Parts: sequence; C-alpha cells; structure tokens
Amino acid sequence: MMNNLDKWDWDTGIKQVADLSAWQEQFSYIEEFRASPDGESVAAIVKNEEMEFTVCRQDFGNDEPETWENGYDKVWNLRFGPDGRLSALVSDVGEWTVCTDDEAWENGYDFVWNMTIAPQDGTVAVSTQKELAYCAVNNDVPWQNSFSRLTDMVISPDAKNTAAVVETIPVLEGEIFKFRKGCYSVAVNGTPWKENFMNAWDPVFSANSSSVAATVRTSYKDYYIAVDGKTWNTSFDSAWAPLFSPAGNSVTAPVKKDGKWYLAKDGDLIWNTPYAQLWHHIYSADGKRIAAIVAPEFGKWTISVDNAPWQVTFSEYVSDPVFSPDGTSVACVFKEKGKWGIAVDGKVWKDRFDMAYPPVFSNDGMSVAAKVEMGGFYHYVLNGEILDSRYKSVEPPLFSHDSSKIMIRGLQLNDWKRDVVAINRRRI
Repeated sequence: MMNNLDKWDWDTGIKQVADLSAWQEQFSYIEEFRASPDGESVAAIVKNEEMEFTVCRQDFGNDEPETWENGYDKVWNLRFGPDGRLSALVSDVGEWTVCTDDEAWENGYDFVWNMTIAPQDGTVAVSTQKELAYCAVNNDVPWQNSFSRLTDMVISPDAKNTAAVVETIPVLEGEIFKFRKGCYSVAVNGTPWKENFMNAWDPVFSANSSSVAATVRTSYKDYYIAVDGKTWNTSFDSAWAPLFSPAGNSVTAPVKKDGKWYLAKDGDLIWNTPYAQLWHHIYSADGKRIAAIVAPEFGKWTISVDNAPWQVTFSEYVSDPVFSPDGTSVACVFKEKGKWGIAVDGKVWKDRFDMAYPPVFSNDGMSVAAKVEMGGFYHYVLNGEILDSRYKSVEPPLFSHDSSKIMIRGLQLNDWKRDVVAINRRRI
C-alpha cells in the first residue's frame, strides 16, 4: 500500500464517494463500513432482497452502488487489501470460507478465523477447523498436516509462509502428566518443530521470512525463547513475545528474573534496569533502536526508549507504541483518570478523549495524527490539535508520500467522504 501513495490523487479538497442515504433506502441492514486504501471506494456488509448477507461497494464517480451477486448466511470481517480488493469471511449452509471480490475459495471449513491480509501483495491467510482438525490456509492452499489444536497463526513478511502454535500430541484436560512432558510446538507451513514444549505462544517470523521465534515453557517455572525450535541457553521466570531485529537474525524479548523484568537478546540481558513490568517492545525500521511499554514501579506506566524511560508516567494504561519512520520519535496511546490521550516523545497532548486509537507518523516523522472519539463522534487530532470536522465513522489517518497532506476517509451525515487536507493549516 505504501508504495502506491505517490500514485493516488492528493489534490486538497473533498470528494463525496457515496451518498449512503441511497444505501439505507435500498438495504434493510448495513454494517462494517470500510474504505479502500486510496479512499476512492467505500464498502459494507448488507442484506440483499433475498435477505441474504452480501457486500456492497461504491467507487468515486459511480452514482450507483454495486452488490456482490452471491449471498450468504453470514458475512464477517470485511476488509480491503492493499491492492483494493475486498475480502471477507463468509458462511454458506454452515460452511465457512474466504471470499475475495465475490469469488469464494474452493475449500470450506466448519469455522474460519484470524483472517490476515499481507500488506505487501494482499495474500490472505486464515486459521481453520474442519471435523475437529485444525490448520492454516494461505490463499486457499491448506497445510498438508492438520492438528488437534491451533492458535496464534501469523504470516511471514514475504507472505509465502505461515506459522502457528499447534498441539502435536493430543492431550485431554485431565492428562496432567502428559501435559507436563510437552504437547505443544510451533508449525511452519504445517511442519512442526521437532521439539515439544509444555506451552508455546506468540510465534514471529524474521525479517527475511527464514526463521521463526516463539515464547515457550518447559516446566511450570522455566520460560525460554525458542528460535527454529532451539531454546536460548538461559531460562527465565516468565517471558513475553519475542521479536527479530530488522537488521539481522538476533532475537529480543522481555523476560522476568528474580521478580523484575528486563529486555534480553539471544539469552543475555541488554537492558539491565529492573522494571516492575516490561512488554510490547518494538524496533525502529533500521533495527538500531528499541522501545517498550514499561512500569518503573507498580502502577506507573510509560515508554522506555533504549532503556531510557520517559519522565511522564500514567496510572491506568499505555498501548500501541510506534516509531517514526526515521526512528527518531516514539508515540503511544495512554489512559489516565478514565480518559484517553496521545503522547509523543514523553510530551502529552493537551486534550483527553473518550477513546484514542493508534497514532500514525508522517513519512518525514515531523507530524503525528490519530483517530479519536469524543461525544459519540470521531475526529482526527493532528500534532495535538483537534481538526474541526466530526464523523460518524472514520478510518485511520493517512499521510501523503511527501508528508505535506493528510487524508481523511469517513462518514459525515449521510455522505462517505474522502478529504485531503494540507498540514500547514488547520481545518476551517
């Protein structure tokens, strides 16, 4: 999607993509409005004349919406891919599958979930269950092997591989000793690691898609990070999700030792500061910097960048940390005294909201925008200033390739609009 930014129409001003009052007259049921990446199309799940669920889409310049020809018992999780195609999970006569632009996959399942669309090329992967057998499916190609349980499915950066936590040895709830010996592992493209563990969580691919790491437990008190099935030499009291460095194959993870949390790399501590909690760490794009959500002491949350915590702390919640593309800044969402807000590099934006969503940096790192909710309406906040226009529904903000403009895609009154605003002025 990002590679196409410079090809989109970035002329400032409003485009009315669709008059949704016409949709409301035509359909008795509408849910899950979605905008295409370029903002030129809007789609939603609707009920057709036969009272079946289907998908309706309208593109800018077309006066009439277009509805998929096929109807289903249920349509769920409608999403645009980076190529502008629409995908959703659909159920027909009790069988679930994936449908993209009104073309359903050939394979059907008792249940399908965790639909993941690769941002590079629109590849669709899902977790599936059929006749109590679980596997992952990538672009309608299921794993050759299936398992008695499957969780935490992820797709590789090159969109060619999938991995998931699987139960390699079926175990019943009462089979405690069998469970202790290890019944879980990580399967990559359906092939499990040779090693089994008591538990496994949060598999993640390396940047080059060649390796997989995960958090594992070998006993009730021994947690490790395993890379391609081989555990670190050091065990810890607990551990959170690992990450590969974007700059190589080293692996980092938050770990607990002697009642405190640290950041470890390939089994050795690299952040020696003890924290009451440390989790959800992220890398800058070049892999040179690391940020994480930390609690320097119980009940005080903040962001630590390269083991240097912000001076400001929050008592309730911190989430969604993100680096600027150049790695110089970090932004996050926080909750304090029942209200939500945005902080950038330890500086807190002045306004509080009923809800705040993940912040987005411009390509040059000079601007930050976020979708927020106030009084039942959605707004954008740009560099700490609330833009005046309010929306019934709105997509996350998008910046132009040169960082000079921001695109708003949302529902205002009964009109789905695409609004491009220059950043050097505030909305009037």
